Order: sequence, then C-alpha cells, then structure tokens
Amino acid sequence: MRFDERFLDEIKSRLRPSDVIGRTVKLRKQGREYVGLSPFNKEKTPSFYVNDDKGQFFDFSSGKTGDLISFLQETERLSFVEAVERLAAEAGVPLPAADPRAAEQEKVRQGLGDWLEAAAQWFEAELRRPVGREARAYLQRRGLPEAEWGRFRLGYSPAGRTALKDYLVAKGARPGELVEAGLLIAPEDAAAPYDRFRDRIIFPIADGRGRVVSFGGRAMDPQARAKYLNGPETGVFHKGRNLYGLAEARKILAAARGEEAPLLVVVEGYMDAIACQRAGVAGVAPMGTALTEEQMEMLWRLHPEPTLCFDGDRAGLQAASRAVDRALPLLKPGKSFRFALVQGGKDPDEVLREQGAAALRAQLSAATAFVDALFRRERDLEPLDTPERRAGLKARLRQAAQAIADKDLAQAYREALFERFDALSPPPRVGRPDSPQRPRGRRRGGFAPPEWEAGPPTAEGRAAAKRLASGLELLPAAMAKYALDDPPVLDSYLEDDFTAQGFGDSAVAGLTKEIIRVRLDEDHLDSASLARHLAACGFSELLTDIHRAAAASGAPFLGPDVSLEAARSQWSVGFTAMSRLAALEASLIAAKQDLGGGGTSAALLMRLKSERDALKRAIRTGTIWETGGS
Repeated sequence: MRFDERFLDEIKSRLRPSDVIGRTVKLRKQGREYVGLSPFNKEKTPSFYVNDDKGQFFDFSSGKTGDLISFLQETERLSFVEAVERLAAEAGVPLPAADPRAAEQEKVRQGLGDWLEAAAQWFEAELRRPVGREARAYLQRRGLPEAEWGRFRLGYSPAGRTALKDYLVAKGARPGELVEAGLLIAPEDAAAPYDRFRDRIIFPIADGRGRVVSFGGRAMDPQARAKYLNGPETGVFHKGRNLYGLAEARKILAAARGEEAPLLVVVEGYMDAIACQRAGVAGVAPMGTALTEEQMEMLWRLHPEPTLCFDGDRAGLQAASRAVDRALPLLKPGKSFRFALVQGGKDPDEVLREQGAAALRAQLSAATAFVDALFRRERDLEPLDTPERRAGLKARLRQAAQAIADKDLAQAYREALFERFDALSPPPRVGRPDSPQRPRGRRRGGFAPPEWEAGPPTAEGRAAAKRLASGLELLPAAMAKYALDDPPVLDSYLEDDFTAQGFGDSAVAGLTKEIIRVRLDEDHLDSASLARHLAACGFSELLTDIHRAAAASGAPFLGPDVSLEAARSQWSVGFTAMSRLAALEASLIAAKQDLGGGGTSAALLMRLKSERDALKRAIRTGTIWETGGS
C-alpha cells in the first residue's frame, strides 16, 4: 500500500512524539525537548532526545534519528506499512481507500483469516479435550510443559476425516472457503472435501503481526507418509514470504532493545524455533524450504546479522550451502549472516531439554562469520594436496567474492578470503624420504593402511587407535574397511546415526564421522583420495588397526573374488545386524531401568536378552550371512 505525504503529515500532526515514545522510553522535560536513556544501547547518561516541534527523535549513542514511523520500525521491528497503520489507528485517521479490486481482495483475505483464526481456536481446544491425550503426552515428553502451550497456540487435529470441517460449516463457513484457506483438501474426483490435518499436533503459522495465515502439523502416527505437513500456498499464505515464529521473535527483540547483542536465529523446525524463544532468543524457521530472498530481507529488517542454525546432517549441510549461495549476491555493508551448528549433532530443542537455556544461548552465540563459513565450505570441497587443487580453491574464492553485488564489499571479501588462503598450511607431504611408497592395495581403488602417509596423528586419532588395538570389534572394523574401499556403499546410510557411531564400535566413530562429512561434500571422492585425507586428519594409526582387525574378521564382503554387487549386499546385511544389535542393547538398558518401577515385565527383559544373545552368536559364528541378518 502507498501513502501520500498529506496522509502521513495528517497522522503526525495528531500525535506528539513525546507521548508515543514516552510509553516505551522514560522521558523528562529539558527545555524545549525531552531526554531519556537510549532504547538502542545500554547507557547510564541520557543521550536520547525527542523534539515535538520538529517531530523527530535523536539518539547520539547510536547515531539514529527519525520520526515516529522510523521509531516504531526500529524498536518494534515493524515494516513501514505496519508502522503507519499502527499510528493511523492511534491518531484516528482512516486509511486511504484502496481501488475496488484491491478492496475486494482484502475482503476475501479477511474472510479467510477469520476462518483460520476460528480453526486455530478449535485446534487449541481439542488439545485439551480427551481426544488430545496422546498429543499432550507427546508434548510433555518433548519437554514442553502445558504452561507454554498457550504462548505458542499449540493445538491438536483429531483423526476424524471431517471433524474440523463439520465444526466450521456449523458456524457458517462454506467448504469452498475452507479449501481456499488451506484447511480442507478437495479431491480431484470432485468428491466432498475433507480435513487436511488429521491426527497431528498443530503449530499455527502467523504473519509478522500475529495473524494466523496457515498451519503446520506433526503426525502422531509413526507410519504417516509425512512426519510434518504444512498448509498449501493460499491467498493469505506464501511459504517464501513467511517465517514461523516471526511475531513472537519481534516481541523478544523489542524487549531486548538496548542490549549489546540480541540474537535473531533461523532454525530448521517448529520445535527448534519454540526452543529458542523459550530460552529468550528470537528464533524463526522457514516452512521446509530454503531461505528465499524475500525472507532474507525480512530478517535484515529485524537484525543486521541474523544467525543461521542448521542441523549437522546431510540435509542441514546442504541447506546451509544453499543459504550461502542465495545470500552472497545480496550482502551489503551492515547486512550479513552468521552460521551456528549446535554441538554433538543435536538440534536446539535437544540442547534446551538436555542442557538448559543458558547452554543453548551460549552455543548460538558462538557463531561463525559469513566469510569464514564461505571459506571453509570452499576449502573442504577437496583435499589441498596438489598445486592444482590449491589453485582451484583460489579460483573458487575469487568467483565467490565476485558474486557479491556491492562492489566495495566484494573487494573486501576478496581480500579477506585470500588472507585466509595465504594462511593455509602447505599441503601434506606424501611418503617419507627414507621409505619408498608402497603400492596401494586392492580392487575398487583398493585402500591399504596409509601409516606411511603424511600428517602427524592428532590426540583424538592416537586415543582411538589405542582403544582399537586393545580390543577392536571385528565386524565394525570390517565394515569400516569396506566403506574405505568402496565409499559409495555409504550413500544410503549417511544420515543413519548408527553410521556416525562407528557401526557399533565407539573407537571407530570419529573416523566414520569424518568419512560422512567428506562424502557429503564430495560425491566422487575415490578410495585413494579418502585415504590421503584421513591420514592427514591424524587417523593413520587407527586405519592400520582397522586393516588388521578387518583381515581377521572373516567378513565375506572382503573376499578377493566377491563381485561388487554381492559385496555391497553382504555389507548391508552386516549393517542391519549390527544396528539391530545396538538397538537391542539400548532396549535392554532401558528395560532394566524400568524394571524396578514396574514399567517393564521380567518376561520382556528375558525376551530381549534372548534375542540379543542369539544375534551375537550369529555374528560370531558367521551364520548371519546365511540368514540375511534377520
């Protein structure tokens, strides 16, 4: 909406800046002006002035100055239109009439908004009724107490096919309106519309002013095809123009004004955004899509340097990389991003539940600058062990800096990236001067233990190797050995926690995590290159012990005459068996803990032990390969 100057002047003429600003800043009269402590910075001596005659505020601590509209934009994180509408309502000045077509569209949007709000209230009520018992239990297990449900307007959609539809139609809604609002699904065969959200915990999605525009739903049924379901694009909801939690984040930022460094964090899911907000951090989340340019501009209106927080899995790393590419051309002086990765492969919701709000705030505050995140991404694309690869990195860095539209900032980035390039250590030496290179081992790129390759082992590598040497589990070692020989075998298992846990042997976990990281970044990494990289990371001794233990394992997929297809199939059998064994061990521990409280029967405990012992025997005797891991 556009406002002419006469309309804006009329609003300003009816409002005294000292009255409006005085509701949030304590002011005292000083001559012809009013003075108070800055709302933008912490200070002890007042440096914030309001002049009613000029209709302006002046903040000498931050250098900010402006009128009432800009004050609301700065302190309450409103857009220009939102600030004008707020002041117009306060001044009693009617908004200018829109053209008839726009007025009709606004009327339709208002109608949809009314039904969305009614649906939100119904979902909230259903959560507290008997039908919402399982949903309430789930939220409690996730560490979200009932006292917080109202703040985030959480709800529940029953499993009935038309429960919401029947309720809203009884209140006067037309099914067509509810389809248009995204609440119902209209089948292609012209059958009667039915509820979009069924047996799901409901997360209302609101616009920046807190008006409900859509919903997200988390399935209660573990067999549901989609764990999370978002509403469709509608006349009031566009995924690329909205952020979950935006209205609440604005409130947190407004309450934190004057603090040195309030955070605005972009996370990946609803529960993560809620976790941040419960910890006092302004957290928002996109709706299952990569950040759009419009969303980035929205974020920059709220904060000059929002923090992007992604999960450490493959999808999270890919999302972070896409965010870097999309943001690069848009960067400007005073507009950037930071990147945070919560420790231990966890997400913000888990950190809040397990470690508390202070730990979550600390981890989110320890973010990486955009330039460093960009440099690391390009640096880690491939090993830098040849002049050609180092030259390739330098070319990529130059190209990345050129993508920034602001020429001054592009030049600053080029200089900063090249400084980091020049600070890189020289490429690792391959081979010892007094020891000839050994020929590499076997088929499919053949990985042999590279104890003669360059790079002193890190403390972590030495410790892991020592644990292995003192008692390595043979099958996990064999599985790791094969994954090193044939890296593509891991592609279907990269996001499985069992892979990152070393296939059941914690001594191998550090190595498998590094393999996963490299594999995610480089789809075509061959065995020899992977071996060089791992050796340079300090895993030489560990790799030697893996090679020796694997040779003693008798795993059939390591046989010299086994075809590629058969080897991969047998490796998969081993993976299934070992992951099942790990799950049984975890179930046994939990069952023993529950036994004393009456939550587990002795019969169940015995059954779990029997199943675990049988699987162990099958692995030890080799019959696992005959039964297919079952």
